[in-house]
Amino acid sequence: MNLSEQHRNRLEQLLHDHQCMHVLPYLLEKTRNVIRGVKAEKANYHIPCTSRVGGDPDLPPHLDWPLTTDGVPMTFLLQLNLKDMAIHDESRLLPASGMLYFFVGIDEPAYHIQHRVLYLQDEQLATAKHRLSPEETALEERFCGYQLDARGSLEPPNYAYVDDDLIENETFGYEDYEDLCFEISESQTGDVVKLFGYPEGQHGDAEIEAALMMLTGANYNYKAKEALQKITNHFAGDEEKAKQEIQDTLMLLELDSDDDIGFCWWDAGVLHFFIRKEDLLAGRFDRTYCSLYSS
Repeated sequence: MNLSEQHRNRLEQLLHDHQCMHVLPYLLEKTRNVIRGVKAEKANYHIPCTSRVGGDPDLPPHLDWPLTTDGVPMTFLLQLNLKDMAIHDESRLLPASGMLYFFVGIDEPAYHIQHRVLYLQDEQLATAKHRLSPEETALEERFCGYQLDARGSLEPPNYAYVDDDLIENETFGYEDYEDLCFEISESQTGDVVKLFGYPEGQHGDAEIEAALMMLTGANYNYKAKEALQKITNHFAGDEEKAKQEIQDTLMLLELDSDDDIGFCWWDAGVLHFFIRKEDLLAGRFDRTYCSLYSS
């Protein structure tokens, strides 16, 4: 993703300060614009359609609550006011207005998790109001609601995605790179939501898993070459198209564990939601993929 001149200048200054200008070309290419959501005050249900994590959603009365394939109400996770997000969406990927809602079913197994991402445009929100979650939802838990404050940020490749050979030299090691990443990202206490960054994980293949399911309906067996071949077959043997589709599979959202809200994804892990860039730009949120990562 292209960085603004302001972000580019800041990145160059940080690399100069850390005496690691050798990584500048790599980070200029690989650093991503992200939107972070930080947990703020407790949810205020008197003001509808604010960005909120946990608690209950604001929905039009006529809208059916999302259900699992077994007919169980899904668990509400968060809602995002896209006008709040658009201010920080330097890559211009999200719709400029409306609301996004995220719901989830049982978070087992950790792949191909049942979920729903709903997108409502402004005209559909005229009657939206606080709606209580069903007494028992798929996760059988009620989460404490908090307002979300959004801000723009940068994110260099994390452990799973970084090319060690390009960043390490005799005077600059991986621990130095971690310190640099912390400064670049400007992480804050209370960060619980992230859009468009690098997925937290171990192997850097989360997009392959998501693309494989969204395009072919097949589960990933953690063999990247086999997955690429299946996607290539889907595109009638066009491997370059398959690779581009994987590259254009975006992490729409990462949702962290948080004690205050009550989120705990397995061993304090994260939930991931992925979407194809083509679908995102078209405002089609009915074709997404949800998975879970926990160490």
